[in-house]
Amino acid sequence: MKYKFMTALGILLFFLTGVFTIGCTAFMGSEKEPGYRFAAAWGVKGSGPGEFYDPTGIAVTEHEVFVSDARNSRIQVFDFEGNFKRQFGAAGKEPGQLGRPMNLTIAAGELFVADYWNDHIEVFALDGTHQRTIGHAGSGPGELDAPGGVAVAPNGDLFVADFYNQRIQHLRSDGTFVRQWGETRKTGIWAGQFNYPTDVALGPEGSLYVADGYNDRVQVFSRDGEFSHKWGGPFAMDISGSFQGWFATVTGITLDPSGHVFVADFYNHRIQKFSSSGQFLTAFGEEGDAPGRFNHPIAVAVAKEGVVFVVDYANNRIQKWRAKAE
Repeated sequence: MKYKFMTALGILLFFLTGVFTIGCTAFMGSEKEPGYRFAAAWGVKGSGPGEFYDPTGIAVTEHEVFVSDARNSRIQVFDFEGNFKRQFGAAGKEPGQLGRPMNLTIAAGELFVADYWNDHIEVFALDGTHQRTIGHAGSGPGELDAPGGVAVAPNGDLFVADFYNQRIQHLRSDGTFVRQWGETRKTGIWAGQFNYPTDVALGPEGSLYVADGYNDRVQVFSRDGEFSHKWGGPFAMDISGSFQGWFATVTGITLDPSGHVFVADFYNHRIQKFSSSGQFLTAFGEEGDAPGRFNHPIAVAVAKEGVVFVVDYANNRIQKWRAKAE
């Protein structure tokens, strides 16, 4: 009798293990691309030119790298080799001043800065000349509470990750409210709901990609605003993890010209790359302070020829990576 019981128990455990393995495998991606190799890094903690104190955002042109130097309340600009070129912004609440600049976007020759502490979007010419301020503090339509990121459409419309308001807002170029995704001040795990959204990006075809920060996932909406798809862990429902294709807090998102999606996976100390549909392609980085390792990567940008720049937040530096050969 004891033998039969042990045999049955063994079969049950084998079955459950198999089900668990199959279930996990179904939610785990496998490498589809050869990955990336470390190329260079620059920056140390400080307040001088080329130094950083909690860098948080990044954007690139064909020749320059713009970095949000958050605790120093400024934007720093470098060439692709990390040579300091200029800086602008100063601590304050007046036009052209910055509180805690976060994720950056460049569009139509202007730099759009999500200012987390000042509850608005600051817009600068690329030489640092202040152009205008969009939005103000609040939870009403068009108002912001700690914006984390902004995307700009070809017609000038803005899409803003409104962090504490738990929503994404669509605004006209002058800040006029158009619509929103998510219920103001309410978190949720279902499609179209958010748990502290941190960043946004627009795809080549106009789709809206949202870094749904504490839900550990990416959500995608079609050009007409309808929910399209999501990914990150089982059913993309606030389950964090370190498997490929899973996240542990999503803090930055960007797309390359081909529509590939790059995601800063903050607590997993890595950058993950996906197809536009959410298929896992590759990942790079692991925890550490040595060159080629990350200590909480928070933002990512892709430049010409596929060069990837990463804000290595807690290491107070920028890292540069290149795609490996096939």
